[in-house]
Amino acid sequence: MEIRICKNSEALGISAAKHVAQVLRECIQNQGSARIVLSTGASQFDTLKALVKEPGIKWSCVEMFHLDEYVDLPETHGASFRKYLKERFVDLVGPLKAVHFVDGTREGIEKLTEEIRKSPVDIGLIGIGENGHIAFNDPPADFDVRDAYIIVNLDERCKRQQMGEGWFKTLEDVPRQAVSMTPWQIMQCRRIVSCVPYPVKAEAVKNTVLAKETTNLVPATLLKEHPDFILYLDEESAAGILAKE
Repeated sequence: MEIRICKNSEALGISAAKHVAQVLRECIQNQGSARIVLSTGASQFDTLKALVKEPGIKWSCVEMFHLDEYVDLPETHGASFRKYLKERFVDLVGPLKAVHFVDGTREGIEKLTEEIRKSPVDIGLIGIGENGHIAFNDPPADFDVRDAYIIVNLDERCKRQQMGEGWFKTLEDVPRQAVSMTPWQIMQCRRIVSCVPYPVKAEAVKNTVLAKETTNLVPATLLKEHPDFILYLDEESAAGILAKE
């Protein structure tokens, strides 16, 4: 694990975007295409904003997957992650080689699985939730399942995060379930980058970084086992580990 601490979320986004862009350019040059997994949520705003402005990326050679989507939430809803990615990424970079959205249905899982397993994903942008989740794999996460995507139940803290970020007006409005990429499938990415700004993430960062063992009670600890994992923090999200040092 490599930790890179930036001044604030904007600086984090710019730094992370430059790294991701370089990976994409190298993959396209060396193998003719690149595959990327994108996560969503407020913590990814600045990274995606910077990434779409990065020069020299042949987006027509990039294939995009995304991590998760609420069950039975229409794309027209303000909290839809399909809507989020279309507005903040897909519609801004021009035609991609392919786009594979999670549609929030059990039926869509089979097609997603078929597509993501055609070849390795070159880089995954994997956020970390306030409860330490990766994708919507809330604690205790299932580290053993080998499916690519599964339907999961959202715990209360996860739902409170979604409401706190302004995606839903009340806790009752947050869907109970989501289709999520599994921890095992996430770990199949050749490279993993986690962009985790803001003070609300400081506890999750501390629990992840300082954990002595991998535990499904803090799902993000699994990422530390990956051979190419970079954790991008800002000074606020890093407060817990900086105090420890």
